Amino acid sequence: MRFRNWLAGFMAGRCGNDQLNRALNIATLALLVLSLFLGRTAIGSLVWILALAGLAWSTIRTFSRNLPKRQRENAAYLARTRMLREGLRGARDRFAQRKDYRFFRCPSCRTWLRVPRGKGKLNITCRQCGERFTRST
Repeated sequence: MRFRNWLAGFMAGRCGNDQLNRALNIATLALLVLSLFLGRTAIGSLVWILALAGLAWSTIRTFSRNLPKRQRENAAYLARTRMLREGLRGARDRFAQRKDYRFFRCPSCRTWLRVPRGKGKLNITCRQCGERFTRST
């Protein structure tokens, strides 16, 4: 219990583990595994050095007290990866609902549309652009 209190006091006012740090840690782990497969070659050594650099950067960010700078870095990372994260989240949601719904893309604006399964042929109206098309569910 005393160690937990000491650690909480030590980490107070520090950046900690945000989304950018998690991505750095995953990338570092992937590079370390790749370097194991590459062995003692020049490319393997380069990948190993990149993994160590990623580990160092992640550690520095974790214990940094410069919170505004770390928050700007994290916000920039989140802004750059927003489209990828939203696409993956949408794909995961569509996969989870696949038994109850059919998903179609609007031929005009490419928006995903959800329609209940088993309703036969339906006239679908896109909620974004108003395009009408017919599909079988």
